[in-house]
Amino acid sequence: MLEAISPIDGRYAGKTRSLSPYFSEYGLIHYRVLVEIKYFLALIPLDIKPLNSFPQEKIKAVEEILESFSVEEAGKIKDIESVTNHDVKAVEYFIREKFKALGLEEFGEMIHFGLTSQDVNNTAIPLSLKDALDQVLLPELRAVTDQIKVLAKEWNKIPLLARTHGQPASPTVLGKEFYVFIHRLDAQLKELESKSHWAKFGGAVGNLNAHHVTYPHVDWKAFAESFISSLGLRRIPFTTQIDTYDHMADIFHCLKRINTILIDMCRDIWTYISMNYFGQKVNEKEVGSSTMPHKVNPIDFENAEGNLGLANAVLGHLADKLPVSRLQRDLTDSTVLRNLGVPLGHMLIALKSIAKGLGKLKVNQHKIAADLESNWAVVAEAYQSILRREGVQAPYELLKAFTRGKESLGKDEMQTFIETLPVSEEIKKELRKITPQNYTGLASFP
Repeated sequence: MLEAISPIDGRYAGKTRSLSPYFSEYGLIHYRVLVEIKYFLALIPLDIKPLNSFPQEKIKAVEEILESFSVEEAGKIKDIESVTNHDVKAVEYFIREKFKALGLEEFGEMIHFGLTSQDVNNTAIPLSLKDALDQVLLPELRAVTDQIKVLAKEWNKIPLLARTHGQPASPTVLGKEFYVFIHRLDAQLKELESKSHWAKFGGAVGNLNAHHVTYPHVDWKAFAESFISSLGLRRIPFTTQIDTYDHMADIFHCLKRINTILIDMCRDIWTYISMNYFGQKVNEKEVGSSTMPHKVNPIDFENAEGNLGLANAVLGHLADKLPVSRLQRDLTDSTVLRNLGVPLGHMLIALKSIAKGLGKLKVNQHKIAADLESNWAVVAEAYQSILRREGVQAPYELLKAFTRGKESLGKDEMQTFIETLPVSEEIKKELRKITPQNYTGLASFP
């Protein structure tokens, strides 16, 4: 770990290990083996030579090649690749060796039949992305969103001085301000969960040429659709040699929006901490500063913001680059796709930091209440709105002249101002009831 180049596999390896089965070199090889084995097995029912003589009792043995696949066997494939200098061909040769050991050598030529490497890669990689999202990232995102929901409910009765342009504004409710992020995240998570994952599967240039010329009686389009569907993916009907990547780019853009929302929230929490609206539970063993013993820094939210920014930078490049290729293909997509786990790794690190940071927050209600009490001018909006209702001329200008630029306007000044207004005692009584603490509109949620 100390010699790792990337912090994902070094400093933060403990936080990102759950992504290793999907995006490590072993993970990529494993998914390639999965595609090759399942493709071979899908060919057997087609009743084509020589597979029409394949011994049915050997099907389980072929399935076992995938089920027992290990890191050690992935290492054997890497050894083959060191000779072939071709990663997918190395997978094919590995499976052929397995077939030979099983006495199935005569069927070895049907491994990888009619396929180009990208049929394997552009099925294996979308499948690994789908599994990683379903099994790792989406549960983490939902857990953080649920954690925010719990806190928002706890804070839903706490009036808060809002700030627009950094200046005191009409009061709000602390819990409601976090419901804003909940609503945004829920919408994007539903969008992400609704995305289909697409695969390219059509031979050398996307037309199933070799399949059709060899076995013209087979409906290869229907076969390809059925095979890809059996893996939980959808097949792109028109491609070159490679995936168009438009659908994958759509997923990357959705992930970027989720990250941007989380960055927005982290910055707000950081600001609330700096304003002393939030304190943080202290871990006595931690050090906040190497020289200032008193400090408890908002490091979890800073860590999250940095990692989310890195994730978005890579996701943006993936989304911009992958859909662009020269003619029927070039190799730029291959090297870029090997970094698919990088942004998801940074996202996972960020989510764990956010969860830790949220768990340390303590609301400083005394400070929040003191700021409200020292900013009675924020109820001027309420006063002028009621005066409009009562037909008083130019109430906005009236309140503007009284409040704007004043360094201190407290309860006594505002109450005195009410007495000067040309309205009935009943309306003055209505105005006196309005305070920075109760002027929160419909911000409260159940």
